[in-house]
Parts: sequence; C-alpha cells; structure tokens
Amino acid sequence: MFSFAIIKIVRAIITLWAVMTFAFVFMRLTGDPARELLPDNATEEVIALFRARWRLDQTLWTQYVVYLNNLMHGDFGQSLANGREALTVVLERLPATLTLTGTAFALVLAIGIPGGIIAALNRGRPLDQVMMLFCSLGYSLPNFVLGVTLIFFLAVGLRLLPSSGSATPAHLVMPVITLGFSGAAVIARFTRSAVLEVLEQPYVRAAIAAGETRRQAILNHVLPNAAIPIVTIIGFSLGGLVGGSIIVEQVFGWPGVGRLLVDVVGMRDLAVVQALVMLFATTMTLANLSVDLAYGFLNPKIRRRH
Repeated sequence: MFSFAIIKIVRAIITLWAVMTFAFVFMRLTGDPARELLPDNATEEVIALFRARWRLDQTLWTQYVVYLNNLMHGDFGQSLANGREALTVVLERLPATLTLTGTAFALVLAIGIPGGIIAALNRGRPLDQVMMLFCSLGYSLPNFVLGVTLIFFLAVGLRLLPSSGSATPAHLVMPVITLGFSGAAVIARFTRSAVLEVLEQPYVRAAIAAGETRRQAILNHVLPNAAIPIVTIIGFSLGGLVGGSIIVEQVFGWPGVGRLLVDVVGMRDLAVVQALVMLFATTMTLANLSVDLAYGFLNPKIRRRH
C-alpha cells in the first residue's frame, strides 16, 4: 500500500506542475496585460514602464524561472490590477465558494446514494422510474439553464428567494440546487447500477438461501461491495462541483473564487489567475488522489497492478 500511495502522490505532483506550467505559458501567449489594464490613451512610455515594473519585458523563460522560484517559497505574486498579494485576493473569496460547494456536495450525497439504492431495490417499479427520470433530467440539463429557470420561477415569478448575492442563508438555496442537481443524478444512476450488479452475484443469492433475510444480505454483502465503484464516482463528482461553481457563481452573483476567475481572466491579472488555477487544480487533484488511495485500500487487486 505504501509504494502504491507514493506512485499516486508523485503522479499528482507531476499533474500540478504540468497544469501550472500550461497556465503560465498560455496566459502570456494570448494577450498583453499592459494593454488590458492600462487606459486606452496610455502612452508607449507608460506601457513600457508597466511591463518593466512587472518584469513582463523579460523573456518567457526568465519569467517562468522567477515565478517557479517564488512559488516554491510560497509567493504567488502580486495582482497586476492593484498590487495586492494574489494569494490574499483569492483567500478572501474562498469561504464563499467552500460554503457553496460544501453544501452542494452534502446535497449530492444525501440524495444521490439513498436514491440510487432505493431505485435498485425497487427495480422496474414506479419509484425506480421516477428516479431514472430524475437522473435523465440531471444528465441533460445544463447548470446555467437550471439556474436561470429557478430565478425565473422562484425569484421573479413567486418572489420566494433572492436572485443574487450572499447576504442571507436564503441566497444559498438556488445556487446549491443548481450546482448539486446534476451531481446527485450522476451519483444516483451510478449507485443504482453498482447495487444491481452486486444483487445479481451468486454469493448474495447463496446468503439469502442460507437463511439471511434480504435486509441482512443487503447490509452485509451488497452495500459493502457496491461501495468501491461508488467511492470512485464520488471523487469525480467533487471535482465536477468545483468546476461547475464557476458557472453557478456567475449566474447567481455569488462572490466566490469562480466569479473572481472570470473577472481576472478578462483583465489578464496574471498572478491572480495563476493562483486560482493552482487552487482549482490542487482541489481536483487531491480529490482524484483521495479516490485512488481509497480505491486501492478497498480493493487489493488494484494495489497489486501497480
């Protein structure tokens, strides 16, 4: 298990380095921050001074080495827009995103796993059909469409909930539903398939034939064995929530890091964009790493393949 974990951790570190390098190069090759941040009537002398102030006049390789060295010392650079520490700018917005994604993740687990199990145990019945309809809607409905629909009915039509902002707990309701709906549908569909597959295994029928009740067989054999593939999809769903928060925060004016990313990309505020990319990449990489380690822990065959 130790060597398996080391391999996975090394791969995660390489992935983060590759994402960091790609973001660094891509942002510098696709536009000039001086032209975006300075007024249209800025003179060439002012533009040159701006580039020299932020070392944008140096070669790409020199900038990369300096950035990498600073990053290894915990320095994510300064915002080109206001001179503040990029990490501070990001951390100020992080609690709002953690509140949104954390609540949505709890909703995904609370609906997805029980819903999938109930659907599997009632295969072919009306309850199963309702859950499958829910899953189909979750798969096919984009986040922004659901968000706009909720705003139209609940905020504009019925005036039950605020349409944007984060001042009260009521502001959280529609963003959480929008963000968690598709994730819950994915988990429910996957859980249903995993439970059905285990239910058809001979050892489950043998356990029931040996005297166990159906409830005991489900608790002792079905759910533990179905947990392995479910753990995998839960990790991927967490990564999907982090990515989906960018769109949901824009739709509902939620003041998190997703909305910040859209703003700073438009301004080409390089240091803040890179700090945000590292934050998203680290979150998704850690989620995948956790899934890999949990999968290896639960299934010894996976460890032996590595």
